[in-house]
Order: sequence, then C-alpha cells, then structure tokens
Amino acid sequence: MTLKKRIDEDIKQAMRDKNQDTLRALRAIKSLILLEETKEGASGDLSADDELKLLTKAAKQRRDSASIYEQQNRPDLLEKEVAEIAVIEKYLPQQLSEEEVKAKLVEIIERVGAKSPAEIGKIMGVAMKELAGQTDGKVVQTLAKSLLVG
Repeated sequence: MTLKKRIDEDIKQAMRDKNQDTLRALRAIKSLILLEETKEGASGDLSADDELKLLTKAAKQRRDSASIYEQQNRPDLLEKEVAEIAVIEKYLPQQLSEEEVKAKLVEIIERVGAKSPAEIGKIMGVAMKELAGQTDGKVVQTLAKSLLVG
C-alpha cells in the first residue's frame, strides 16, 4: 500500500475516532504529498525515497518548531508539534540509537578512508544516503566530527 493510501485510510480512522491531533498531522502529510505530486515536472507518483524524504522533512520542521516553542515558553504550541511528530514518526523507519549511528559512521569512515575533519563532506554524503530517515542529519554531523577529531 502506498503512503498516500495509508494516509487516506488513517485520516478516515482519525475522523471516526475524533482525534484532532492525528487528523491535523495526517492532513498536513497528505497536503505535502499532493503538492509534491502536482509540482511542475513531477510524474504524478512518488517513489518510496521521495515519500521518505517528504516525511523526514516534515518531522524535522516540526522538531525545529518545537525547539523554538520550548525556548519561547509556549507549551500550548509545543504540545501540538510534539503530537504531530509522534504521528509522522509512525510512517518513518525505526530511528537508530546514537550507538548504532556511531557504529555505522565508523564503518563509513573506514570505507571512505577519511582521516581529518576536513573530509567531513565525503562522510556526510555517504552517511545521509545510507541512514536516510533513520536519524537526524545534525546527529550524524556531530558524531562524524567527534569521530574524526578523536
């Protein structure tokens, strides 16, 4: 079942359950999918990679917003963002722990042959392709820098 069909089914269920947080998040995802499918030059269908990128971007935007709301002491808005993140993460692959990311980065660094922090770009390119949707890019970058320096 495609992501769009899963979202449609889950929207119907959220309406039946009268779950406003879930409904809001699902409608936002569906909107992103429709915008991506109908943008100029698009084929009309999204690949699994495109769907993953879309969901990852949506989750990242909400995490960034949640961070801002937390800094500004806005618990009302923070709560909505956190609820939407939880819904979006149901459609993403299982997130890796910091130790798992570190282990994969060690493997990538050995494979690429990077020796200094100046070669972080090589590592990030490979790592973000292999770890797409499984972890946040900021975590990957921080861990990669610490591994190259240490």
